[in-house]
Amino acid sequence: MKRRDFLLNSTLAGATTLVSAACNSSTNNNSTTEANETTVDDFVLNEVTIDELQEKMKQGTYSSEQITQRYLDRINAIDKNGYKLNAVIELNPDALAIAKQMDDERKAGKLRGPMHGIPVLIKDNIDTADKMMTTAGSLALMDHIAKADAFIVTKLRNAGAVLLGKTNLSEWANFRSSNSCSGWSSRGGQTKMPYILDHNPCGSSSGSGVAVSANLCAVAIGTETDGSITCPASVNGTVGIKPTVGLLSRSGIIPISATQDTAGPLARTVKDAAILLGSLTGIDEHDAVTKESEGKTVTDYTAFCKTDALKGKRLGVEKKKYDNQFLNRLLEKAIADLKLQGAEIVELEYLDKLNALGDAEFDVLKFEFKDGLNKYLSASNSKMKSIDDVIAFNKANEDKSMPTFKQETMIASAEKQGLDNKAYKEAYAKSHLGSKKMIDDVLQQNKLDALIGLTMGPSCSIDVIYGDRWGNVFLTGPAAMSAYPHISVPCGLVYDLPVGLSFFSTAYKEAELIGMAYAYEQATKHRVKPSFKKAFLS
Repeated sequence: MKRRDFLLNSTLAGATTLVSAACNSSTNNNSTTEANETTVDDFVLNEVTIDELQEKMKQGTYSSEQITQRYLDRINAIDKNGYKLNAVIELNPDALAIAKQMDDERKAGKLRGPMHGIPVLIKDNIDTADKMMTTAGSLALMDHIAKADAFIVTKLRNAGAVLLGKTNLSEWANFRSSNSCSGWSSRGGQTKMPYILDHNPCGSSSGSGVAVSANLCAVAIGTETDGSITCPASVNGTVGIKPTVGLLSRSGIIPISATQDTAGPLARTVKDAAILLGSLTGIDEHDAVTKESEGKTVTDYTAFCKTDALKGKRLGVEKKKYDNQFLNRLLEKAIADLKLQGAEIVELEYLDKLNALGDAEFDVLKFEFKDGLNKYLSASNSKMKSIDDVIAFNKANEDKSMPTFKQETMIASAEKQGLDNKAYKEAYAKSHLGSKKMIDDVLQQNKLDALIGLTMGPSCSIDVIYGDRWGNVFLTGPAAMSAYPHISVPCGLVYDLPVGLSFFSTAYKEAELIGMAYAYEQATKHRVKPSFKKAFLS
């Protein structure tokens, strides 16, 4: 998510301003005219679930090797060619070999679990000690082959997943410039969202969100500091889970913030996201915060995927309305659907106080980005050993690294002092500790199980020159600042563009949130396969 959103206006959630730049259109109707004739998309694995893939492999309809080949062909057909989505930044040359190994194990009677033989794409800020680079989308790290797998990659391999490749992202996880275009990196170019190709995929896990939505893989992994999983999930019509910070290890992931960073799954269904999440949990001695998750996690989150999980739940929603009537109607319909499933809705006015913490959050991220990136690079295989090295590289290669937007956020971070600085401690107390207390108080005082709202407004247009124009309708900040879990699930369309519904709560409530999101998903079935329209026309 754009860091400038909370730097400039500190509007982190549920604001009443219309996402006026979301579409270059009039708002007198809720539909568009197609810009071109769309090609029939008859890909054999369209919208397939993990359970269905497992059944196909069990019955011998497909092997993992055949499934992997079909996804590789799909990526070549519509990501590298065809629509040129640019969601995948690099393919794993060992993908078919891994798949064949999983097939051999299956024939020998060894099944590692629900992820056995399932192709997965992962974001290009997550270390893999193989033939693929880990670059955060930056030309500065094009020499970087990681020394070791990230902890979650080891978990993924142990679960039997097939690492299909790496996904493009907003360069440096969108922490380089306040004028960036989400989904653009100097290494990978601009990722396009698959519903209307001239619109923005959001970020920074742009490629992961698009790849899942466009059926380039079964599931994918993204990372989030503030909105980088839940926003791409929302605007690309997928499910995204940002876990509690501590549920998944961050070791081997290029960092922004030790306080707010986490990896998480993107999928087409809540159950698939739950399957992937369960395969990634675990305590890592190299990430101390994971010790806090001991006794608070499960390995099978699908056990909570029940259609009656909303019954008796009390859900809080911000009372303020949006300026856009279609967004208001979408939320009203979601609330009605939640009530039909047995939930009680409580209207609140709680977001203004959280909105005021945006500047403090941005300060925390800048301090921690410098500290974390210097530590990561100093131990890496890259020639870049510090944030200053990256800044110097970008300046020396400005035409390629910074053809439009620059690196003022990175420079501002480099100018920060250490984490023992008083300004950092004050910002941390205000943003992180303050947001946790506010959310806990709201939940406890109103006897709520979770808070809900529209995750984002509809996607804005791609603009690599002037940057993103997301407006003020988004609900990513509270869970991000507090390090609490957050799930976005498809809620419907506005201007033919997906919008997600958010569920978030206090620490380690993933199981309960997954249950509620699943019950809502099954009752509404709002996921719509993208049609790859060329452009938006009113």
